[in-house]
Amino acid sequence: MTRPKRLNATFVKAVRRPGRYGDGRGGHGLSLLVKPTKSGRLSKTWAQRLRIDGRAVNVGLGPYPVVTLADARKAALENRRVTFQGGDPRAGATPTFAEAAQYVVGLRRATWRRGSKSEAQWKSSLRTYAFPVIGDKPVDTITTAHVLSVLTPIWNEKRITAQRLRGRISYIMKWCIGRGYRHDDPAGDAITAALPHEAKRKQHFRALPHAEVAGAIAKVRAAETWPGIRLAFQFQVLTAARAAEVRRATWDEIDREQRVWTVPAEHMKAGREHRVPLSTQALDILSEARALSSDSGLLFPSPRGGMMGRNAPATLAQRLQLGCVPHGFRSSFRDWTAETEVSREVAEAALAHVVQDPVEAAYRRTDLFEQRRSVMERWGDYVLPRDVA
Repeated sequence: MTRPKRLNATFVKAVRRPGRYGDGRGGHGLSLLVKPTKSGRLSKTWAQRLRIDGRAVNVGLGPYPVVTLADARKAALENRRVTFQGGDPRAGATPTFAEAAQYVVGLRRATWRRGSKSEAQWKSSLRTYAFPVIGDKPVDTITTAHVLSVLTPIWNEKRITAQRLRGRISYIMKWCIGRGYRHDDPAGDAITAALPHEAKRKQHFRALPHAEVAGAIAKVRAAETWPGIRLAFQFQVLTAARAAEVRRATWDEIDREQRVWTVPAEHMKAGREHRVPLSTQALDILSEARALSSDSGLLFPSPRGGMMGRNAPATLAQRLQLGCVPHGFRSSFRDWTAETEVSREVAEAALAHVVQDPVEAAYRRTDLFEQRRSVMERWGDYVLPRDVA
């Protein structure tokens, strides 16, 4: 990649080669430092070279992309004005943890999806658990012991909440490091040994043996509930999709002529577009769903026309005592493929699993769509025979 005379947003986003990249003349000493991390990823941080009291010093301006090129240039200009007037831009009051958190949430807001609950969840967890303990403390005075006093009371009883809270505190502290307010992350690796280890084994989604899936679908088809829930449940099983993908699915994603459902990247867990071949049974379900059409354009709207509640299919499964959760049918499908000699690559592609092996991923140039088409047709015949549908 050609290095521009002055940095631009495209270069800053794309550059992968470690090094320090200055902003050229008129950049007030601003530079972007690109370096590898221990995890093998790249770190990009902003710094500014200034002369303060006759000495050349580096002032951190924060990590990219939390701090954009425009943000960094604005901060660099302000710092240059301060030094021109004989001041020291590092001498400003160190923010409290609550103040730093408020600023970081504001920076992250632009990266969160519209309608996302991320901002509310960040604010709620910090306000409930962190602020009462460290909210009014200057960030340069917070120690690992302080962070432990936040996390320990909830670490065993609310493990997931505590883990997410730790990540949020760590993110805020890394921003503070970038701004020059402190030199370490008290919520980082140093705290790991002091927290109790996970005692429980990972709980997998409850699933049925694949031979029992047809019986479960029969119970769903006979259930007295909103038709949209019954149809969404069956469609999820027939396509081996995730519940969120089905709940968000719209009619403009369906191509009946080509018998394909194209799930957009923003609806996928891996953030990549995924094509799903539609079996005859899945198309029959969509034909029934046409009667539910609403202004929302959703395949399976709620009775009021909006998006179906995330727990609606799971609640139905519980009421019918199916002995599983809707997501568990993906496991049932995977077991069936293994026992019917479907290749691992085709089965994993059908489940939209990301290829973990970097070498294999580099050479994978197809989504094996045509092979998956016949597999999904056979799966439809297995779990919902045509004489039943």
